[in-house]
Amino acid sequence: MDLHELIRRGEGEELEFKQKTTHPHRISRTLASLANTRGGQVLVGVDDAGRVLGVRDAEEEVFMLLDAATNYVEPPLTGLQFREIETEGRTVLVVTVPESLNKPHRAQVAPDDWRGYVRVRDSSVQTSGLTEKLLTRQQPDARFEHLPLNKQELAVIDYLKNHPRITLAQFMKLVNFGKRRAFQTLIKLVLHGYIRHHDKEKEPYYTL
Repeated sequence: MDLHELIRRGEGEELEFKQKTTHPHRISRTLASLANTRGGQVLVGVDDAGRVLGVRDAEEEVFMLLDAATNYVEPPLTGLQFREIETEGRTVLVVTVPESLNKPHRAQVAPDDWRGYVRVRDSSVQTSGLTEKLLTRQQPDARFEHLPLNKQELAVIDYLKNHPRITLAQFMKLVNFGKRRAFQTLIKLVLHGYIRHHDKEKEPYYTL
C-alpha cells in the first residue's frame, strides 16, 4: 500500500499520524500501544488532518523513535522498521511496529511512572491489570485455538457485527444471563481471540 492510500485510510487501530516526534515520553505510548495490540504503522511528517508536512531530519526522527523504543518502553521494543518516502518534495518517515511477542509493554510517561497502553480505534488507551493479564495470554505465537461457539456466544459476535461495542449489562439483557455467567462468557471469548476487552472508560466494553 502506498503512502497516499495509507493516508486516505485515516488514523485507526493500526495507523497513527504524527507531525513530528516531540519527545520520547509521548511517542513511547503510541509504540507500546501498537505493539500490545496488533501492530501497525506510524506516519511521521503527516498531521492529524492527513496533510503531508514532511520531516526536517529523518535521521533525527529515527534516533528519537529508537530511543523511545529502547529506553522509554519496558520491556524494550525491537524489530521497528523505518522507510523514508519522498512525496511532494517532502519526506515522510513510515515506522512499522510489529505486534509484540513479549506483551504487555509499558511506556514511561514520567520519571518512575510506567503505564500500559493498547489501541482503541485511533487512540492509545491506558490499560488496567485485567487487560494486561489478557495481553499476556494473547501473544501472536500462542493464541488459543478458536472453539465452536454456542448460541449465546454467537449472539455476541452477531451483535458486534452491527454495533461498535457491547457492555456487560447489554450482553446480560441480550442473552438473559446473570452477571457472573455473562462476564465469564465474555472473558472466555476474549481469551480465545474472538472479541477484545476495553476497560479504561467509565464502563468496560467489548469489541470485535
